[in-house]
Amino acid sequence: MTLTKCILLHATSIHRKRDSEEDLPTFSVRAKHQSYKAAKLYSRESPFTGFWKVSHILLYLMDSHRSSYFPARSVLFRKEANGVTYRIPALIFLQHSSCFLAFCEERISPADSQAHLLVMRKGTFYRTYVEWEDMRVISTAVLKGHRSMNPCPVYDSFTGTIFLFFIAVLGHTTESYQLVTGINVTRLCYVYSQDNGETWSPATDLTKTVIGDTIKVWATFALGPGHGIQLKSGRLLIPAYTYYIDCKQCFGKMTKTTPHSFCFYSDTHGRTWHFGETVPEPECVECQLVSVDEEDGTNVLYLNGRSALGSRVQALSFDNGTIFQRGQLVHKLVEPRNGCHGSVIGFPAPFNLLQKSDLGEVQSSSTAASPSEKFLAPTWVVYGHPTWPKARQDLGLYLNVRPRDPDSWTGPWVIYEGPSAYSDLAYMEVASTDESPVPVFACLFENGTRTAFDEISFCIFTLFELINNLPQVLPRLSSVKSAEKKRRRRKKNVGQICRVC
Repeated sequence: MTLTKCILLHATSIHRKRDSEEDLPTFSVRAKHQSYKAAKLYSRESPFTGFWKVSHILLYLMDSHRSSYFPARSVLFRKEANGVTYRIPALIFLQHSSCFLAFCEERISPADSQAHLLVMRKGTFYRTYVEWEDMRVISTAVLKGHRSMNPCPVYDSFTGTIFLFFIAVLGHTTESYQLVTGINVTRLCYVYSQDNGETWSPATDLTKTVIGDTIKVWATFALGPGHGIQLKSGRLLIPAYTYYIDCKQCFGKMTKTTPHSFCFYSDTHGRTWHFGETVPEPECVECQLVSVDEEDGTNVLYLNGRSALGSRVQALSFDNGTIFQRGQLVHKLVEPRNGCHGSVIGFPAPFNLLQKSDLGEVQSSSTAASPSEKFLAPTWVVYGHPTWPKARQDLGLYLNVRPRDPDSWTGPWVIYEGPSAYSDLAYMEVASTDESPVPVFACLFENGTRTAFDEISFCIFTLFELINNLPQVLPRLSSVKSAEKKRRRRKKNVGQICRVC
């Protein structure tokens, strides 16, 4: 059985059933004759192009089972009767302890200037449900006289330390005031935990030691919001953006600024921090990062940022965030007026599904190496964002199996109908009965019935649910053949990676 046929049979035989609102799907396997016929059309892939074709086939299967539905959600934070509002979600999953940490801002009112403290809830994942603890304030994540904003957690798997970065803004000073005057009153801070979020250290202010005099040419700056990432090298990355001062008090009027995304990074497990160069253009602000492995063995850091230009901006770094190349607009990912924060999460293409299963082992030629030993699974990316072009409405999910290509996005699958805004995604792998881990995602997002700031909800869904609910995408055979030729030429230059056929 070829690689394509095997993954087709896995993907088309998944049937979902839920026992309760917070249950994860369980699975049963049933081979479909129509999927086998579809697989036959693409069964002669070369080892270098197989995954590219598999990814396209996955996106248009299961039409007979396709229907509109929303994953079950739990409300973690809800606006209170006295006006206290919870905004700006951030989410991480700790695989070693099977728990989620959900963060957000507690505000006196929905306005940015009324932000106050950072709060969190911890959820223990028990395979079929998540048990959430009560909300608690992170009392150490404060600077006196400042309000805490933009939670940005990152987990160092080498040391077992969780860093929670945030900005501290003086009093009720607004961002617009800083942009008009050029007077930056924002501080870069973090707290850390070494016991899975049970306790947190006192706050550390990094502004002077990390940003230094550069703060004078930044009208203001902020982080993420949402999760940071760690690279295989151990480097920790915190997404950020700044408004660079182009001209202060130009012609006696307001300061002129330009927004740029960038990132803070540490190669010493959080002992020292630095910041990289900004994305030159186009203008972009709130952003998130993904470390992308590609089929030819290369790695690139992918940045996806908010813009006011009608669509998202993506930019690439080939040195792990120190320098970003010029970005480009992603026209398939639309932005409402003034833009909105969106979340991206990367995960390995589901090559592991081809290992031992109810369908048997993947067969390979006698000269082929073990796929698990030689094959580097490329990174796919999921993106979450409101789907309306003129309003923060209907939160949707998109999938890209070739993240460097801005035209390869597929979606959306709308997971919430109604007002919605900021979100954050997390990825995990759940053990299954057939020994192949199931790719699972979690989303923490702002939503409501009247406004997008009524509550912050949490939901879980599998990769198969995502694929099954994406709009149908049927690749043209000519485009498949053209892509195969290009990749065969590239293969000659990089050498043979593996053989699975």
